[in-house]
Amino acid sequence: MAFKTDIEIAREARKKPIMEIGSKLGIPSEHLLPYGHDKAKIGQEFIKSLAGKPDGKLILVTAINPTPAGEGKTTTTVGLGDGLNRIGKRAVVCIREASLGPNFGMKGGAAGGGMAQVVPMEEMNLHFTGDFHAITSAHNLLSAMIDNHIYWGNELDIDARRIVWRRVMDMNDRSLRDIVVNLGGVANGFPRQTGFDITVASEVMAILCLSNDLDDLQKRLGDIVVAYTREKKPVYARDIKADGAMTVLLKDAMQPNLVQTLENNPAFVHGGPFANIAHGCNSVIATKTALKLGEYVVTEAGFGADLGAEKFFDIKCRKAGLKPAAAVIVATVRAMKMNGGVAKADLGAENVAAVKLGCPNLGRHIANVKGFGVPVVVAINHFFSDTDAEIAAVKAYVAEQGAEAILCKHWALGSEGIEELAHKVVSLAEGGASNFAPIYPDAMPLFEKIETIAKTIYRADGVEADKSIRDQLKSWEAAGYGHLPICIAKTQYSFTTDPTVRGAPTGFTIPVREVRLSAGAGFVVAICGEIMTMPGLPRVPSAEVIRLNDQGFVEGLF
Repeated sequence: MAFKTDIEIAREARKKPIMEIGSKLGIPSEHLLPYGHDKAKIGQEFIKSLAGKPDGKLILVTAINPTPAGEGKTTTTVGLGDGLNRIGKRAVVCIREASLGPNFGMKGGAAGGGMAQVVPMEEMNLHFTGDFHAITSAHNLLSAMIDNHIYWGNELDIDARRIVWRRVMDMNDRSLRDIVVNLGGVANGFPRQTGFDITVASEVMAILCLSNDLDDLQKRLGDIVVAYTREKKPVYARDIKADGAMTVLLKDAMQPNLVQTLENNPAFVHGGPFANIAHGCNSVIATKTALKLGEYVVTEAGFGADLGAEKFFDIKCRKAGLKPAAAVIVATVRAMKMNGGVAKADLGAENVAAVKLGCPNLGRHIANVKGFGVPVVVAINHFFSDTDAEIAAVKAYVAEQGAEAILCKHWALGSEGIEELAHKVVSLAEGGASNFAPIYPDAMPLFEKIETIAKTIYRADGVEADKSIRDQLKSWEAAGYGHLPICIAKTQYSFTTDPTVRGAPTGFTIPVREVRLSAGAGFVVAICGEIMTMPGLPRVPSAEVIRLNDQGFVEGLF
């Protein structure tokens, strides 16, 4: 059976002018800053005017641990938004922007798929409205000003060995993980060791995604700890006098981006921290604005529920005062078979036994989300190779976990194929069953918070950490940062730190190799296992096949 590719479908979309999409939400045209005809930014003054309006209901779409078989979380998020609109609810989709790193590496685009996509697809997966470039520029301006401050006399007495602010770029480049800068003599400054992270791991990205407005943004930027003095006292970005200029660079990037789905429903696409190395959620300002404009807001959190949903609940919702009404966990029959030990090449053959063996991964995610007090429904993202017996096995397993699994065919049919899930989500959200609460209190010590996540969410036996890491956490507590939540940086492919271990493993520990304070964003990052904050390209990167064809269209990106 021949299918159109995602990009072929996207190019055939009958898009409406973005002003018309905005008018559906009651946004006057003068408060939309258009970027061409099909995307726009929403003005800050209009956002402020919404403060007194009631909030709609927030729906989280999360998933099982990702596998090479594919899960389709963003596709389901977009499809559910269209489905809710189809059944008469005013719904808004809120997703993240795509990073150039994985687009030119191995992951590909991030705008949904099939008949459940956000458009314009090509622009969204490339430079879009320039937000990531602005974040990269603001971050690296601070880097330049730190080295410049030291060059011109070091009035703050910064210890060059204790500069903790690295540089960033929005591309995968392993050669930049650890570098030496300022070589070449006196005119170039004092040599020191540093490195690059990818832009989506930048604290500036996290700050933009957690800030409520421009004033909050500048305060948080000023709170960034960039280095320590020879007396081990913290040096902040405001001490370097960089916070004002950084805010100027981020002024437009702070405004949420409005685009549309294939069915001409509104979608906010804003911010893009990864969930395996950052907090994995779209911006607070986009989510809060959407909640003022829609009856339902469908958002997603990156990768599986063990990373994305946990951070959505424990960081974003905690900090922004959000209360999700329901959660959808996306799973596929193919992924269940892969978790059950079937190789990717053999996924097309019926294997009910493997489906049953793989289902405990889904079961653990169901239990975890329920542990936050949020009602759950499972969306089985349908593939044409799925058999009735395999689908029935997943549904039966989910029923045993006290939830319901619904077959969804939005990839092939758009909103028509996800109506049943839309009705179920409305039933859960309006049933008032959500009793959301984070899994640890603010007052819990930092290391105990790491242990709580490891034991409660991953089902680890414990956490391994050197004395230096424990002492660092205690020193941050003494400095007044003990109330901050934890952001785990860990492989997305497993509950463990070993990406090859699928299913629902037990009998393991979580090794923490480094901790970083993100004082401006308002969390502490615990880097676990071998995860890298600057990814590398695969042996055959997608960039090798990305090109412009004879018609001037992009090929190979999707």
